[in-house]
Amino acid sequence: MCNCFGLKRDANYKHKRRADKRLKLEQQIIDIVRKRRKSLPTEDARKLEKSLKDDFAKANLKVGRDTLFNILRKHNMLTLRKKSSSKITNSYHRFYKYSNITKNIEVTRPNQVWVSDITYIRAIKGFCYLALITDMYSRKIVGYDLRDNLELNGCVKALNKAIYQANNIKGLIHHSDRGIQYCSNVYTQILKRKKIDISMTEENHCYKNAIAERVNGILKDEFYLDQTFDNISHTSKAAKNAINIYNEIRLHLSLDYKTPNMVYKLSA
Repeated sequence: MCNCFGLKRDANYKHKRRADKRLKLEQQIIDIVRKRRKSLPTEDARKLEKSLKDDFAKANLKVGRDTLFNILRKHNMLTLRKKSSSKITNSYHRFYKYSNITKNIEVTRPNQVWVSDITYIRAIKGFCYLALITDMYSRKIVGYDLRDNLELNGCVKALNKAIYQANNIKGLIHHSDRGIQYCSNVYTQILKRKKIDISMTEENHCYKNAIAERVNGILKDEFYLDQTFDNISHTSKAAKNAINIYNEIRLHLSLDYKTPNMVYKLSA
């Protein structure tokens, strides 16, 4: 065969050894990525490069973003983003609606602005509703609660959890949409008693509460909370696991590839 193509046998063997070496390195990289994706199944190449830097170093692998991207593409392991939206906010009610006081604020620390929202999760016998409170600076979910209804108690419990875990809430602003839960007297009285300023979107539009909507999307798209669960118990376990991984493990591009909990603790 070598004679037919005018090649030297030793050159052919060298080429084969290089090819075998590349395949072995690729498999090592794929194995490391698969281990990471057991907890973060949709982490993209940019974040994988950062989060797996130490793992690659321990394996004596030099892996840049382009190399990693090409290997993931070759093995059909690139992530695809899904876009979806659903409106569950009822802003047509008798309660007072507050102004948006966050528009021109520069957020420089944790517990300066919290954003709140409710997202639905499908279950076989209906829907569950996840109330979330996220710290705008660190992107950490500081309070949450899951219920099988849209009643006020879920939002109140999420708020109380957030307040309980915070070391200092002086000067804090609570920002939300104009939903009836957030405008209710029970909810706003808690905020007022704690001297937390109240801010709300001026229009019923998701982009007016973009960070809260972004967190909802991450939990659904990256942690599979968009699937249909058996019951509320199953949903609750999945939501708790997703939030823990989001806070403790998932790297954020906007946080210079740090986790929300890391930024929250370092700056609080």
